[in-house]
Amino acid sequence: MKAENILDTEYTPSDDEPFMNDRQLEYFKQKLLKWKAEILEESRGTIEHMQEGARNIPDIADRASEETDRALELRTRDRERKVVSKIDAALRRIEDGSYGYCEETGEPISLKRLDARPIATYSLEAQERHERKEKVHRDD
Repeated sequence: MKAENILDTEYTPSDDEPFMNDRQLEYFKQKLLKWKAEILEESRGTIEHMQEGARNIPDIADRASEETDRALELRTRDRERKVVSKIDAALRRIEDGSYGYCEETGEPISLKRLDARPIATYSLEAQERHERKEKVHRDD
């Protein structure tokens, strides 16, 4: 299939077509690449902002506020770095043919779930089981 930019069309994956056909795979690939580009662009903006903002602020309250803002921004960027890693893993799954299938059950992940969270690796049911198990172990 020609690598047209499916995101610019009105195409939405549908249960009426074969699961993870070429068009669906291209749709999710473009969605993931766009998401990754947006995150990387925001990161570049943060770095530039932090370089500009590295100044000596005489007022201790203003300095504390600035440092708190920076710490929050760095935590946000760290979370986004982890998302980029998950996006890269999803792109690799598209290439190897395993994208869209639950890592636990091997069953297809719903298109609705993938459209909302294209980095999902579990079906909704498997994710809920995983979270319940995690909660039980956390409460111990």
